[in-house]
Amino acid sequence: MREQLRMSGVSDSAIDDAVLILSELLSNACRHGRPLDDAPIGDGDVRAGWRVDDRGRLTVEVTDGGGPTRPVPSTPSVTAKGGRGLNIITALAEEWGTRDGACGELTVWALLSAGHRREDFAEQITAPPVSALAGLDFTEALGALDDLA
Repeated sequence: MREQLRMSGVSDSAIDDAVLILSELLSNACRHGRPLDDAPIGDGDVRAGWRVDDRGRLTVEVTDGGGPTRPVPSTPSVTAKGGRGLNIITALAEEWGTRDGACGELTVWALLSAGHRREDFAEQITAPPVSALAGLDFTEALGALDDLA
């Protein structure tokens, strides 16, 4: 995916977002969807794709055999081990949605503008250098690690 998108002129930040979105969509399809064929749950196929249109917009999509529910962002507890995928996609993509297909197939897609990255969901800060933090000395800890070697 990375190589194909680079060859299409997509920026590195948009590629990073697309890879993360693809990962989340594939995880959701494997966890919540049925396989595309008649294989038992966990043994079948899903379909992934991506394309850049003539306006430079990047679409990432995953198709599975559908499932008992429709994808909806959740509000997981702080300690929950899952449930954040669609929120991540919402933060990174311009928009996302679903499309029904033949035989109950469900495609979940996300649209990104090539070269565009949404920065409004997090603020990047620069941490001070470790040497500027008073009372922080790793000499003793690093010495203990050397003793183990």
